[in-house]
Amino acid sequence: MLGGYRIEGRRAAEIAASVERAVGAGELEPGQPLPPMRELAGQLGVNPNTVAAAYRSLRERGVIETAGRRGSRVRSKPATTGREYIRVEVPEGVRDVANGNPDPALLPPLGPAFAAAAEQGDREPVLYGDATVDPELARLARGALAADGVPAGPLAVASGSLDVIERVLAAHLKPGDTVAVEDPGWGSLLDLVPALGLRVAPVGVDDEGPLAEDVRQALTAGARALIVTDRAQNPSGASVTALRARALRAVLADHPDTLLIEDDHGHGIVDLPLHPLAGVTRHWAFVRSVAKAYGPDLRLAVLTGDDITVDRVHGRHRLGPGWVSRITQRAVVNLWAEGVLDTGKVAAAYRERRDRLIEALAVRGVEAHGRSGLNVWIPVQDETGAVARLLHAGWAVAPGARFRMGAPQGIRVTVASLKAEEVTPLADAVAKAAGPAPGHAHPHPRVER
Repeated sequence: MLGGYRIEGRRAAEIAASVERAVGAGELEPGQPLPPMRELAGQLGVNPNTVAAAYRSLRERGVIETAGRRGSRVRSKPATTGREYIRVEVPEGVRDVANGNPDPALLPPLGPAFAAAAEQGDREPVLYGDATVDPELARLARGALAADGVPAGPLAVASGSLDVIERVLAAHLKPGDTVAVEDPGWGSLLDLVPALGLRVAPVGVDDEGPLAEDVRQALTAGARALIVTDRAQNPSGASVTALRARALRAVLADHPDTLLIEDDHGHGIVDLPLHPLAGVTRHWAFVRSVAKAYGPDLRLAVLTGDDITVDRVHGRHRLGPGWVSRITQRAVVNLWAEGVLDTGKVAAAYRERRDRLIEALAVRGVEAHGRSGLNVWIPVQDETGAVARLLHAGWAVAPGARFRMGAPQGIRVTVASLKAEEVTPLADAVAKAAGPAPGHAHPHPRVER
């Protein structure tokens, strides 16, 4: 089964390290099956529970994958790209509602903002040793954060939300630590956590955000960090309400050593108020990116948090990329200062597209969720079959497996550029392909905004 390689070790950590070394050296190849746990335990003279713990650690780190009775095997793709490959290839003539992108028609023009930023750069060149954060960007960002109730803290800039989250996790945690994450949740984040050598503790989500009791259980069980999407949660569209925020803050108050990371990537495309959780725990980070509202290629996110967290992230960033281009920062300043984006109009457009589809599905007895953001999440009994049937009907949707750990099956539909005349045929196709979810032949209940 393993060719000439022999797995070694007496403890779970040693067994896992032996497998990981072999994978890294190419002695165990992608797709290669591993011995059944009892068989390997017999070979090593250890308890089967020890091998089970080793395999669990390897699975959480993204080194191996388990397929039920078919056993465990080396992953065919690295953990950093695993979920990106759970996608539908969109054939010619099929409507793509799977991509998760904002509507290009609702993005502001970037040319004038960058031209002005480049001209300023010619007059005032940025050199090594200069400030890494543009003063005007810091002023505008701090003002907006304060207006939304985010506690005051130092500011840093990085290349998008995921970049910030990775740096914050690395600044505080060590391999083997556990991170509580939303389930279903952002696929890239679900790949990132195990890629950093961290364990994942799934937390359930409803329309109002992470379930407080699930968070309590995860933190009580030893999770050292919690990542929360405040608004426009991907894939469910959840938005943390005032009531849920109070419940989550109460849980965090009982676990003050938790590293709290809040992701507000939906800023500028949602019309629901922000209810931040920051300030309850000793270490916290709040990240706000510009990708969804102003353009994915801007690659800029603002981070604030407690002094230690921001200082560690800033210091490590200086040793790597150094800083995010001040030309890009100044272009974002120009976009903010000139008010080139009517965020209220953009948020209303996305809300209308979500509501149209959700209402059309409700009429057909299909449950769907999408309080905010670009997507609608539809629970289904058989997501593989639903995705295939929709593709045959001319619609490419995102498989729920990209976003799930233990959560029930579902599909994600991106409504960002969905036209009014497409709603009825799409709803018909979804109803035919998926049918009503078990016990949910009615729209989800209204929640506090």
